[in-house]
Amino acid sequence: MSFLDYSNTRDLTYWRKFEERESDWRNGACIYQIIVDRFVPAANLDAKRHLYERPKQLHDWSEEPRKGHYLHEHEVWSHELDFWGGDLQSTRSRIDYLKFLDVDVLYTTPINPAWTNHGYDGISYRGVRDEYGTMDDFRALAKDLHDNNLRLILDGVFNHLGRKSLAFQEQPNPDNASRSWFEIDPNLPDGSRNWANVRNLPELVLENPAVAKHLWSGADSVVRSWLREGADGWRLDVSYELGMYFLGKITQAAHQEKPKSLVLGEMPNWPAEWFPELDGVLNFPLREIIIRIADGRISSAQGQRMMERMFDECDFEHMLKSWVYLDNHDTARITHVLPNERERRLAIFLQFTLPGSVNLYYGTELGMTGGEEPESRAPMRWDLANDSNQTLALYRDLIKLRREHRALRIGDLNWLVAEKLLGFERRTNRVKDSVFVIANPGKETVTETVLLANSKLMDHALLLDEFTGQRLEIMRSMVDITLEPGQVAVLTPLVEPVDGYSPYKRIH
Repeated sequence: MSFLDYSNTRDLTYWRKFEERESDWRNGACIYQIIVDRFVPAANLDAKRHLYERPKQLHDWSEEPRKGHYLHEHEVWSHELDFWGGDLQSTRSRIDYLKFLDVDVLYTTPINPAWTNHGYDGISYRGVRDEYGTMDDFRALAKDLHDNNLRLILDGVFNHLGRKSLAFQEQPNPDNASRSWFEIDPNLPDGSRNWANVRNLPELVLENPAVAKHLWSGADSVVRSWLREGADGWRLDVSYELGMYFLGKITQAAHQEKPKSLVLGEMPNWPAEWFPELDGVLNFPLREIIIRIADGRISSAQGQRMMERMFDECDFEHMLKSWVYLDNHDTARITHVLPNERERRLAIFLQFTLPGSVNLYYGTELGMTGGEEPESRAPMRWDLANDSNQTLALYRDLIKLRREHRALRIGDLNWLVAEKLLGFERRTNRVKDSVFVIANPGKETVTETVLLANSKLMDHALLLDEFTGQRLEIMRSMVDITLEPGQVAVLTPLVEPVDGYSPYKRIH
């Protein structure tokens, strides 16, 4: 009986699901996040200095951002108007760096017209802000990325616009077509309903059919038109406040325009009930669990139980599309959050091996540091991008590990049984794909017997630690392992024949 004949006697659904997962670029991808203004200095900076007139300020690339003071006349903080001059053309010049890292996706914070540097106070959803270039520059960036087998995700801020937007500025005009886009009420503190009570961010009335038509339901809506121009999906800002109904409508519109486009929501909430209204989430709770395991605020056993419940309750197919992150533009950098290198390394290993897509914030791979924003939004330290940077080498090794082991991208999750150690397996339909991750988050060296509940693992066969080269013998579905504080073992089965013999000869 051939292997194919044997397979036909089994439930082929299990086998096919891995092929289907692997054909979907959204599963287990590696995403690189940038702020265009801070990523690469513009080559033609002198020609566009006029775009940064006071109260905006253009800084030298070597300067670091610092918290400023509140500008009452402009209703924003002074550091929100600090710029460094990057643009879409300069971003295009470093696609070779994205290929060097071997990431799959470029995600950029808002690029549409806005008043502040961060762009979450949009003036319009159409076009590119002047500081970044033109729509032709956007199209050229998207084409260059696609030509290099990379995809592009944009930031969609559909909960609110900026106070300087034309739609909001014309509120007093009774003939203004967008008058009903906002909740205007003189009894409210600022005369309008604003996100988190920030005066500069008036919220949109998504229940208004005109707003829905403009943003997602119309044939030329914001969601659809940017996908046609070359974007491959959206990361939705404050998605949890848009609500499940409207998120579902946005996702439906994106998929109708571009099948298998990604609609991902920023999500501090428990993610279980947000699918399929979203394809995936930016997973705040998972980040918190990882960091608290790493710094010892919760035990490995408690952390494993928390993650086990999350992956049990949440639709796994959507969790594979969700982004696992440790830092971004809204948080302190991970070097600041976990200054202890041993703890930080453990957190990074978990980020790269747990189910989901890795969301890597620009410069983190270089060891850039910085506290809460704006410190975490410093310009890219290109001087650190060299062969002697051990942090960069680690991230490249982990990206390569995910590239070489499909289970880390699209594999199922099984938890290992241990006492003081944390452990899990990523597996597919092939035993050779299995990856066993065992971590010691504690402060003391631990020697422990760990149960590997995988029926295809052969007795007396060996596991290889992908990073240390150590070989461990499997005994009755168990392995004895010693890990130093903060150490993580990434183990894969050795299935190739030795001197012509392998116990896996009939195991697939």
